[in-house]
Amino acid sequence: MNKLTHFDSAGQAHMVDVGDKAHTHRIAIAAGKITMLPSTFKMVEEGSHKKGDVLGIARIAGIQASKKTSDLIPLCHPLALTHVSLQFALDEKTSSIHCQVRAETTGPTGVEMEALTAVQVALLTIYDMCKAVDRGMVMGDVKLLEKNGGKSGEWKIS
Repeated sequence: MNKLTHFDSAGQAHMVDVGDKAHTHRIAIAAGKITMLPSTFKMVEEGSHKKGDVLGIARIAGIQASKKTSDLIPLCHPLALTHVSLQFALDEKTSSIHCQVRAETTGPTGVEMEALTAVQVALLTIYDMCKAVDRGMVMGDVKLLEKNGGKSGEWKIS
């Protein structure tokens, strides 16, 4: 990775040609978190929020977003995703909810952007559902944890 692939030799933005790339099984895992007031955290944890199952709705939003990534990120290829899963881990000590997404496809390009988009939208959905009681929530630490498949093979965060 020594050059930006979304620019041609004249420096113009373009969609990368993946037509000749091998179709391989590709996996990406991304994560992020949202931190909130302890009272908001408790509401989500207990499922007592008046808007309903916050995490269930955030899970569906993240899956839906992963399928729409190419509509949101201009130079992303539309992908036929074969699997997307979201897991939430609740950390009462820090009043944080951690989100981890695993996205998979078989094709000529990776699914990193789909996994990262799913994390962001899931966290935004939690914010949207809880903002009436806590406008100070903070989303962050969004990152790619690992990717597999394709010419570059396996990569894991250090």
